[in-house]
Amino acid sequence: TSVATSAAGSEVGSVVGSEDGTEETRSLLGDESEGTVVSVSRDVSDGTVVGQQSKKDKKKGKRDDKDTKKGDNVKDKKEKKEKEDGDNVIGKINNLVSTDVGNITDGRDFLLLTLYVPLQIVLCMTFLYRILGWSSFIGLGVMVGLFPLPGYVAKLLQEVQSERMKKTDARIQAVTEAVNVLRMVKLFGWEIKMSQRLRRKRDDELKLLWKYKLLDISNGLLSYLIPTLTMLVTFFAYTMVFKQELKASVIFPSMSVFSLLREQMQRIFWETSMIIQAKVSLDRVNDFLYNSELLDTYIAQLSPSKDVEIVPPSIAIHSPDSDAESAVNVTDRDGSVGEKIGFNNATFMWSLGDEDEDGALTPSKRSFKLRVEGELVFKRNKINLIIGPTGAGKTSILMALLGEMHFVKNYPDSWFNLPKKGGVAYASQESWVQNETIRNNILFGAEYDEERYKKVVQQCALERDLELFEAGDKTEVGERGLTLSGGQKARVTLARAIYSSAEIILLDDVLAALDVHTAAWIVDHCFRGDLVKGRTVLLVTHNVALASPVAEYIVTIGTDGTITAKGNDLKAALASDKKLSAEAQKDAEIVLNAESELPDTTHAPPAPAASKAPDGKLMVAEEIVEGHVTWKSIKLLFMGLGGKHPILFFVTCVAGLLITDLLSTFQTWFLGYWASQYETRHGSEVNGGYYLTVYGSFLAGGFTIYSATYFFFTFGAMRASRTINNLLIDSVFGSTLRWLDETPTGRIIARCTQDMRAIDGPVPQMFVWCLETTLAMINKLGVIVLFSPIFLFPGLGVAAFGFYLGNMYLKAQLSVKREMSNARSPMLAHFSAAIHGLVSIRAYGAEQAFKGEMLKRINHYARIARTSYNLNRWIGIRIDGLGAIFTAALASYLVYGRSISASNTGFSLAMAVEFSLFILWVVRLYNEFEVQANSLERIQGYLDIEHEPKPTESGKPPAAWPTSGDLRVEKLVARYSATGPKVLHEISFHVKSGERVGVVGRTGSGKSSLTLALLRCILTEGTVYYDGIATNTINLDALRSSITIIPQIPELLSGTLRQNLDPFNQNDDATLNDALRSAGLFSLQEDAGEARLSLDSKIAGGGANLSVGQRQILALARAMVRGSKLLILDEATSAIDYKTDAIIQSTLRRELPKDVTIITIAHRLQTIMDADKILVLDEGRIIEFDSPQNLLAKESGTLKDLVEGSGEKEALYALAAGHSSSAE
Repeated sequence: TSVATSAAGSEVGSVVGSEDGTEETRSLLGDESEGTVVSVSRDVSDGTVVGQQSKKDKKKGKRDDKDTKKGDNVKDKKEKKEKEDGDNVIGKINNLVSTDVGNITDGRDFLLLTLYVPLQIVLCMTFLYRILGWSSFIGLGVMVGLFPLPGYVAKLLQEVQSERMKKTDARIQAVTEAVNVLRMVKLFGWEIKMSQRLRRKRDDELKLLWKYKLLDISNGLLSYLIPTLTMLVTFFAYTMVFKQELKASVIFPSMSVFSLLREQMQRIFWETSMIIQAKVSLDRVNDFLYNSELLDTYIAQLSPSKDVEIVPPSIAIHSPDSDAESAVNVTDRDGSVGEKIGFNNATFMWSLGDEDEDGALTPSKRSFKLRVEGELVFKRNKINLIIGPTGAGKTSILMALLGEMHFVKNYPDSWFNLPKKGGVAYASQESWVQNETIRNNILFGAEYDEERYKKVVQQCALERDLELFEAGDKTEVGERGLTLSGGQKARVTLARAIYSSAEIILLDDVLAALDVHTAAWIVDHCFRGDLVKGRTVLLVTHNVALASPVAEYIVTIGTDGTITAKGNDLKAALASDKKLSAEAQKDAEIVLNAESELPDTTHAPPAPAASKAPDGKLMVAEEIVEGHVTWKSIKLLFMGLGGKHPILFFVTCVAGLLITDLLSTFQTWFLGYWASQYETRHGSEVNGGYYLTVYGSFLAGGFTIYSATYFFFTFGAMRASRTINNLLIDSVFGSTLRWLDETPTGRIIARCTQDMRAIDGPVPQMFVWCLETTLAMINKLGVIVLFSPIFLFPGLGVAAFGFYLGNMYLKAQLSVKREMSNARSPMLAHFSAAIHGLVSIRAYGAEQAFKGEMLKRINHYARIARTSYNLNRWIGIRIDGLGAIFTAALASYLVYGRSISASNTGFSLAMAVEFSLFILWVVRLYNEFEVQANSLERIQGYLDIEHEPKPTESGKPPAAWPTSGDLRVEKLVARYSATGPKVLHEISFHVKSGERVGVVGRTGSGKSSLTLALLRCILTEGTVYYDGIATNTINLDALRSSITIIPQIPELLSGTLRQNLDPFNQNDDATLNDALRSAGLFSLQEDAGEARLSLDSKIAGGGANLSVGQRQILALARAMVRGSKLLILDEATSAIDYKTDAIIQSTLRRELPKDVTIITIAHRLQTIMDADKILVLDEGRIIEFDSPQNLLAKESGTLKDLVEGSGEKEALYALAAGHSSSAE
């Protein structure tokens, strides 16, 4: 819970760090006279200026020893961060939640044994002293002497476990990232190479797991060996030193006590192993809670005597003259509360780790600084425009105001302010939606107001989209909004901000993903509408001409992160960037010429969601299997354990365990036989040394076979871990895109993490323990019947009744455990959604709501877990009572009903006690195996999913293929599922090698479906010929690796920029730099200074430390590195400014080989108007396909209508004519 809420709200660390439990800061108070920036917890205020405390300020704030220690923690945090620079925090958090919290819970359950076990050992030694006298202390001395051995092994276990968890972190990070970008992996044909990378990560983890298992087995063997040696030495001292007779009255009571002592020793070592894992995991969680960067709060007040006064928390919060409300706002000179939004002499950085102790930039890190010289205050109750080139830092202004960047205090009067009392709404550039209905995404927890809701839907151009969805606004958008187009997600995110009651609205380039008509509608009806009137809007946009007429304040930011212009005058604001100024003049008519009503081009029917159920649900509910574990799942385990010879493996294990138990039984009988010699012979005639030697030989033999069996089985368990993981990875990577759409990534990650954790440990462990106890139970019953045949039927009856109770228990427990397993996925899914939408959640102030929902899901899981614990108590009481009755009946019969020797009586009773115990353990272990084997079933379910065709030898294309980009499509029909409607209707066209084709059409017309059909990502009919070969006759990996697609949402991997361009190290640096230059990155960075990107620059997971525009540029560069003959751009420049877009288009024409065919899908008509041909789609059919000049020459047509109504008529005609003349 702590980890979850920490990630969701980044506040838990503050709570943990406070000594009194209140939500006070754990950061350091600075020198008040110098106006040091200080930190307070977030919910002290309802509208505070949010900021990050700088490292220098932290150093100033050290006051006493306690504060010094906290400062050291901050320094340690920084060192660890630099050491683990390449780590992905999301992967680590996922491992903390899915693995470490479970380890801590398991260790907690064993803490009670720390009180129980020592008491049992003391009682055992007391009884042994009463039975064996002083010889028991000699045995005790042996036990104490050998006890350091387990301590040494435990220390090694902890070291190995720590290293193993680091490797597990790395694997989970790689798995999480791969699953999140799995669509890109499939589109690029990287499945085999990416799965090989994950296998290498898995192998690194398994090497340490093998060491851990070996040490764990050694630990377990010591728990068996030490009590056994103690017993042997005690018997030696009793017979050989003290010359006592080892009679039955001594042997069997002492053996029972030694058995109990052995059980307590085994508990110690079992407990040690679990507590070690818990300790390592607890350290990792503590490290995360204490060393993660937290959002601090910065409080500023203007005073009559100076421009700004930095108010420490002690004054701002606790001063009787100042309440929290007034302390968190900027106060004017006359003392009235101000509502300023802006900055004064402020500098912001994304990470303080970008500097070393001397403030110098560390190598291989991207350092971006946002600088605001002087005062920048946005206009209240007006629309404020923030413009600038790609990567300049427009988004950073919003992030700085929201407190998502580190505030660096350079001057005494440095401050920034975002009043939150009236609420803040935020729409991110990369639209964030939850896996909820469209309505719930818009409401975002607010009450439903029908009139306001309908008005929001109309003003955000969503009416037609909702009409075309079968379930309307009750339609589920899927995980990360996969059922919506980019434009639809952007409008839903905008609608959420508009529907909210927030006084301040921050919009980050929400117009980028919209076509010109939809964007014009939004500007005219939404930004000019009554719902926005009177609210403060900060709008980041590239559409300067479109948005500037509604803006009353414009801020321009340069490429180096500095504010270059600000004011009411558009011309003055654009003066620093000639290209922006030219574009504004060229597009000045765009709003006036936009249609007053929303045209068909803005109506967006469901794209891949066309086959959704009428209730609007896309995600397939996780199946809850009933009954016992299926044979298919058990077979999967057997095949994993035994490899190519599972039967031989199983027989060998059974033989080893059976021989071990038979030898154990024989050892007990032999002691009875030794005792019986004293009944017929004088003590001096009994050779104790001989009997001790024989008994010790049997002990050594049994120990050796037992050890060999367990090492043999552990080797098989490691093989199963590797085999099952590889099968799972191959199955997921070979799945269809439709299956990926229907399956939340949280479930896939759960299979690869939680369920594989069960395969690594509990599943094989419970299997071999269940097998061992079952063989032992059968053996013990056989011995009882051998000495007392009359107890055959009572014994079978007790066993039958025990299994009857066990079956009742299993039916209930299996259902409960399966519910527990399925209750984990919603927790992880909610947790994952919170991480991805962290900025939006904090901006809306929805942390508590998300924490509450997380706690609700955790409580649901905890209620199920409590039921499971209660069922364990239920079966334990009944089986124990049944065993006690059986043992008492046998004892009564042996004492009163039949005359047999004392040694045989003791032997039979010992077997009866063990038989009763084994009934309980068989039931419990079998249940636990069934529970853990649920992971096997879940993994087996993912092995039986729908797969794409596997590569075949006959499907390999010629080695030189493709030699050209010639593309011929004949009667192509496509659908997303076998029963779904057609999304493409017998379309045919031909593109010659080297031609550039633009594809236009309204949202949902089939543009993206066409690209997926060309890559065989959806079900198709008809034929596509690529360089003369039908694509349905060649392997998918060969096809997709020869075609490059740049999807609408660019995906990047964590690592360096080099690794993103060339993830499998197939090209040299010169090739990569040429691709970056061709993509326009270098021209974009001419004035970027220290913030320039290079091949060694670090890229965060998903490209989180880059703007969306920069990500798209890198995706273009990656496409160029691949060197495909067919390049598909699906809205690849939607988030890039016009200048960079023009550079990219020019580069594509100039740099790419002449035989490379380019298919471009774009909303910006100027992007495609110089293409060789333009293909116009509508409802999955081609309605126009010709050169731009010919299409514009027609009296009427769809393309011509688009151009005429765009406001760019003359420029677009010129582009088409210019290309035509150049082509001639």
